[in-house]
Amino acid sequence: MVLTPSSMMPLGTKAPDFKLIDVTFNEEVSLKEIQSDIGTVIMFICNHCPYVKHIQEMMVALARDYIMKGITFAAINSNDIHEYPEDSPEEMKKLALELDFPFPYLFDETQRVARSYGAACTPDFFVFDGDLECVYRGQFDDSRPGNHLPVTGKDLAEALDCLIMGKEMTLDQHPSIGCNIKWMKPIAK
Repeated sequence: MVLTPSSMMPLGTKAPDFKLIDVTFNEEVSLKEIQSDIGTVIMFICNHCPYVKHIQEMMVALARDYIMKGITFAAINSNDIHEYPEDSPEEMKKLALELDFPFPYLFDETQRVARSYGAACTPDFFVFDGDLECVYRGQFDDSRPGNHLPVTGKDLAEALDCLIMGKEMTLDQHPSIGCNIKWMKPIAK
């Protein structure tokens, strides 16, 4: 595991479009289909990362709460499943059902979506306003495995509250830190 910070997409960047398979229902889902007039959260996660496992229950609870307030969410797994079979679509579906994800869990088989977002680690969070412009990117909160801070989702929740209330977003945004995305090795020629 290589500890990696998020790359921090420039604020104001338009959300790159995508169409990916939701592993739970085996249906294609596009960004346009999940876009909210208030805010859309794109989360790069995976099954095996200890940093994702550390926050996943609170991540699901926070998503449930904010979905009721008009925010939409999608989780994307972009890891190389040949090297990390625990991140395969079959295993993703098991996890989504086990934790009752209230959002689509999408498989980025080609890793194009992760690259277009500049996603670097799991977890990595991107929040877009109703016009799909980036208003927040970075960490869920300050909690990490072993640092004994409670998992609260404070940073993400503050960003979502600002969107809902139409308040100015703080520019004091901190990178997420987690496992690097497991990029596929180039095919030898």
